[in-house]
Amino acid sequence: MIRIAVDAMGGDFGPQVTLPACLAFLDKQPQAQLLLVGLPASLEAHPAFAPLKLHPRCAFVAADEVVGMDDSIEVALRRKKNSSMRVAINQVKEGAADVAVSAGNTGALMAIARYVLKTLDGIDRPAIATQLPNAKGEATTMLDLGANVDCTAEHLLQFAVMGSALVSAISGRPEPSVGLLNIGEEVIKGNEVIKRAGELLRAAGQAGDLNFHGNVEGNDIFKGTTDIVVCDGFVGNVALKASEGLATMIGGFIKAEFSRSLFTKLAAIFAYPVLSAFKKRVDHRRYNGAALLGLRGLVFKSHGSADVLAFETALCRAYDAAGHGLLDKVRERIAHAAPLLASSAPDAAHAEAVRA
Repeated sequence: MIRIAVDAMGGDFGPQVTLPACLAFLDKQPQAQLLLVGLPASLEAHPAFAPLKLHPRCAFVAADEVVGMDDSIEVALRRKKNSSMRVAINQVKEGAADVAVSAGNTGALMAIARYVLKTLDGIDRPAIATQLPNAKGEATTMLDLGANVDCTAEHLLQFAVMGSALVSAISGRPEPSVGLLNIGEEVIKGNEVIKRAGELLRAAGQAGDLNFHGNVEGNDIFKGTTDIVVCDGFVGNVALKASEGLATMIGGFIKAEFSRSLFTKLAAIFAYPVLSAFKKRVDHRRYNGAALLGLRGLVFKSHGSADVLAFETALCRAYDAAGHGLLDKVRERIAHAAPLLASSAPDAAHAEAVRA
């Protein structure tokens, strides 16, 4: 059994989305067990609570508080110590669950997860990683997606190591390719942080710690040039939101074509199967679920505005990650790259001191 602790109160819609998604997930995954964490009164008020309460692979853990989407990190971490988010993560720490999933406040989730679970040896900052659809009909894993707006070259190296572990665990590819996001493919392109990161990643490639492809540009994310694209959290979050906007635009285009002239309606009818398939492929809901990498436990972040399908997808990603031993794979990769990570640590400390 893969045990998943679910923050049933998190996100824009809370139990309205999380409970139906959990019910659908359990129906499709016979080897999954859920621990639903939330405020009893709020959970019981939803129609999906009754069948979940009777489900043999579902249990409930009570919480007293909810971390709001607009709560500050200080409030979430110091004042709401019995929130559904924190209680869910505690299940992982205590060994009651293999992975935790929440659609709640991203900053709060990262802060609480880091405080409760701590980071792995050799990792300074956890990163958020998820998949984006590409032209090959597969997905490109990208990190960081918003946890770290300002990054050093050493952080980008750590992200590459963790991203490689994630893709290797989920896809089974032993040496997934890594690209460093830049404004050009040439080594001389980019700011000083990117140039330094390129040096570290090339050294990691020569040492056999990574399969480093080189610099990639923004369009390579969706071409599928590499399995993994590494960048800072600011750029990564912008790319993520842009991909979500693309899916929305395609859906709007299809709808608009059916409301025009008779000729365009007929053309749209013939093109509908192709357009519909493409819309499904780029639907961000089907790629929902980002891993918080670098922690001593597994935590997955769902989009805050996720609907039932999207949250169910996040549960599936968490289930797959736990089932494929993601945490052990990350530890193995970090241990293998430990000499390189250690040798770059003084530079990281210096960069942090300069920024401070």
